[in-house]
Amino acid sequence: MSGKGSERRKSIFITGAASGMGRATAELFAAKGWFIGAYDVNEEGLRSLGEELGADNCLVRILDVTDKADFDLAVAEFGERTGGTLDIMFNNAGIGQGGFFEDVPYELSMKVVEVNLKGVLNGLHASLPLLKKTPNSLCFSTSSSSATHGIPQIAVYSATKHAVKGLTEALSIEFERHGVRVADTLPGLIDTAIIRETPNHSEGGMPADFDPDRDAPTKGMFRLMPADSVANIVWRAYDKGDKIHYYVPPEIAWIDRLKVLAPMFVRNQIAKMMKETAERAKNR
Repeated sequence: MSGKGSERRKSIFITGAASGMGRATAELFAAKGWFIGAYDVNEEGLRSLGEELGADNCLVRILDVTDKADFDLAVAEFGERTGGTLDIMFNNAGIGQGGFFEDVPYELSMKVVEVNLKGVLNGLHASLPLLKKTPNSLCFSTSSSSATHGIPQIAVYSATKHAVKGLTEALSIEFERHGVRVADTLPGLIDTAIIRETPNHSEGGMPADFDPDRDAPTKGMFRLMPADSVANIVWRAYDKGDKIHYYVPPEIAWIDRLKVLAPMFVRNQIAKMMKETAERAKNR
């Protein structure tokens, strides 16, 4: 799944690239002439993406982001194709488990931590040497709107995204000495596989057959957004580079702002929103 022609081109390494936000980002950057490294555990999705982009424009490879040794190898292989440079590392891979905290099996909660946090740490360790060699490089990660305030029924997922957000803030200062920029995106409800396929382990909360097309809010900060809305943010972060956090849609930033001034108000609004969404889905 490899080809030639990547030399002297800007490049981006994307985890979780087979579908959703990762795939939309790969497609956008390929259209802009970048060389794409696309990585996922979804072999079929990767194969179709490789065929779409063309072998001269991408390196496509299976990668479990929790496997540090293989992550290191994948980045080394990528560096061989790009002359040892990397313009953007996009730590995007993530998974979720839904349900009340005590209903989600422990092993599945730990898998969320492994993919969503350890996977990002592995990506940072593996990619930093290439990022340091590349002028104006960017380390970009997918956090979540659930990192603005803890969201019930995805508590562990929310915790991992808080960790990614905090890590981003710290490394935006640390990596400045290397000339590497660090930022993240905090998307709300994005039309991707994770919101359609995340298992729900509880009764009495969000219904197991929650359908975002049918049950998601049609307006407001948690309206359903397309995957390419995040891809455009990745491009903006590289092209402009003037923020640490990029919210999708931008109104989600208000949760962070209001939480400082009125934490209980925000907490109660989140609880109200979750209850109304669950009731709307049950009564449809």
